[in-house]
Amino acid sequence: MSRPTAEQALDNAARLLEAAELELTNLPLMERYDELASSWLHYAGLAVDVDRT
Repeated sequence: MSRPTAEQALDNAARLLEAAELELTNLPLMERYDELASSWLHYAGLAVDVDRT
């Protein structure tokens, strides 16, 4: 199984942030989407570092 690329990770984060914006009345879900998006952003940074080496 291959690992997601940095671009795929950024796409996932963007989708999660868009979903969070739609959850204005459900703060716990909005926060969870934001946390997941942050995880994907962190992963994207790590993937870029690995690709550089």
